[in-house]
Amino acid sequence: MNYKLVFRLMGRLLLMEAALMVPSLMVALIFRQGDALAFVYTILLTAACGALPGFLLKPSREDLTARDGMAVAGLSWVILSFFGALPFVISKAIPSMADAYFEAVSGFSTTGSTILREIESLPKGVLFWRSFTHWIGGMGVLIFTLAVLPRLSGRTSHLARAESPGPTFTKLLPKMGDTAKVLYGLYFALTAIETVCLLLAGMNLYDALIHAFGTAGTGGFSNYNASIAAFHSPLIEWIIAVFMMLFGVNFAIYYHLLRKDKESIVHNEELWTYLIIVAVATLGITVTILPQGMGFFPALRAAFFQVNAIASTTGFATADFNVWPLFARAILLLLLCLGACAGSTAGGFKLSRVILLAKSAYRDLRHTLQPRKVAVVRMEGKPVAEATLSQVGVYLFLWLILAVIGTLALTFETGDLVTAMTASLTCLSNVGPGLNGVGPTENFAFFSGPAKLFLSFLMLAGRLEIYPILLLFAPSVWKKN
Repeated sequence: MNYKLVFRLMGRLLLMEAALMVPSLMVALIFRQGDALAFVYTILLTAACGALPGFLLKPSREDLTARDGMAVAGLSWVILSFFGALPFVISKAIPSMADAYFEAVSGFSTTGSTILREIESLPKGVLFWRSFTHWIGGMGVLIFTLAVLPRLSGRTSHLARAESPGPTFTKLLPKMGDTAKVLYGLYFALTAIETVCLLLAGMNLYDALIHAFGTAGTGGFSNYNASIAAFHSPLIEWIIAVFMMLFGVNFAIYYHLLRKDKESIVHNEELWTYLIIVAVATLGITVTILPQGMGFFPALRAAFFQVNAIASTTGFATADFNVWPLFARAILLLLLCLGACAGSTAGGFKLSRVILLAKSAYRDLRHTLQPRKVAVVRMEGKPVAEATLSQVGVYLFLWLILAVIGTLALTFETGDLVTAMTASLTCLSNVGPGLNGVGPTENFAFFSGPAKLFLSFLMLAGRLEIYPILLLFAPSVWKKN
């Protein structure tokens, strides 16, 4: 490992985080609810800790290897979450460091699980930072760094690959810095459009920003205990549901749309698979919950909202789906595992991997009948490398192992297997709510401190696609180059 370069980048990331806390400080100063000093202290401490390695370390070699990129990705999310938790602790909004770290990791990883039982009484500056972490983590802190520090782009493509969701990372433009700028430009534009739509629907600016951040990052933190249901507005529910679906789409689609590249959109298998799954799941749940006394359109709205909340891994809620029929909950559990598109801000396993696994399985079945025929797995008309298919299989194995270990570990915390299993899955998939004890009207407060730290590990592993977090435990990563 190139220690000096890695820790210099870590220092600059901390400086970036300190700067990103300034808007929350401004909100705290505007509302004057006693949390401004917490941000002042945190900003100064974070900036001081970042400035030392960020400016004093002078690496002899400037190029990042893949190993260095993985280390930076894993370390940065662990450390940024620690400093991101400090405003919660210093303001005494969340006195326990384990609880605050869980909440910060849940924010940055865009999971949206919470330990807070009472949200509305907390200072507005703290709640703004809590939701802003979704927006920061949605597209990724390292991608943001590449966008604002283009002179690093030529040697840090490994950063983007380590942090970006999906089996592969495709640059939209030749230079990584330009790709990062395009991604953040699209991200900012969609967030701004949603904010305007929510304002027109009747939200005030503060609430609109909070929920736009949560939707854009597919995180789901709200500043109300009842989440989106607190607004009692079908229009707001439709707006947020549509944008949850939009943020679950690969951002490359929007780039192709701006370039009027219809072929890339029409032949995108993952996009159409995603839209079909959302449509079928919405229809299935709508029909299932109709006997509970809802009219067709209220049932359709509730189903469409929750399907997109779970499929996009946002986790907002307008209904307690714990009381829905078992078939409806089973659909939501399946969506919780699948996730949305690669290259989006959503979590989950990613549909592109599911498609590749299905095609690979079909090819192998055909091969048993026609062993002499050479068949190639194709995605969007292009052949997929065998190495990529192998990586998808390994990723599935690691994902299932972590899910099983998480479930078994959490059974010591709760006697309910469904609660343990869905708590593990929802954190690993970065969704937020699960079923039973961690359902949409419940929270994670009852877990012990060690369990919350373990769940934080699962959230980070899910957000970083497992490898960067697991590799932090590999001795070979820490060997000096």
